[in-house]
Amino acid sequence: GLVLEGKTLEYVLHDSLQSIFLELTKKCRAVVCCRATPLQKSVLVRLVRTKLKAMTLAVGDGANDVSMIQVANTGVGISGQEGMQAVMASDFAISQFRHLRKLLLVHGHWCYTRLTNMVLYYFYKNVAYVNLLFWYQFFCGFSGTSMTDYWILILFNLLFTSVPPIVYGVLDKDVPAEILLQLPQLYMM
Repeated sequence: GLVLEGKTLEYVLHDSLQSIFLELTKKCRAVVCCRATPLQKSVLVRLVRTKLKAMTLAVGDGANDVSMIQVANTGVGISGQEGMQAVMASDFAISQFRHLRKLLLVHGHWCYTRLTNMVLYYFYKNVAYVNLLFWYQFFCGFSGTSMTDYWILILFNLLFTSVPPIVYGVLDKDVPAEILLQLPQLYMM
């Protein structure tokens, strides 16, 4: 691991040392920066995000973490004694730091699988509908007549694009939460 303090971090974030610092951080399992200013935090997250092309997650609990949370791909605010500024600027809010594990491993996994299933579903729905219209044009001699009334088209899109997201969003859990917490390797999928 690598531990940097605010003054050392200031030197490392200088333009001439950024590439050396990034090479060093690639070889570490963890990098901890303490006593950093809000600007240093946001510069560090932006540096990792742009130069290493990495997905970044910023966790903060106070107003001094707002810029870092906004620069990261995903920001998590912890509501606590320092106020609600970090929570208001974040994508997700948790009440205690210990809930971060469940947020990432359980809800992150479920959200990813739900989104991928919904993208596949929308492709299937649109291909089925367009395919039906395509073959109908051969039947009617490309006259441009409509195969269905407009209210049927509206009803089709309403039912097939609103009900499945609600059902998937509420009920779809491919792996139980207990197993996801016991086997964090499942998150790698």
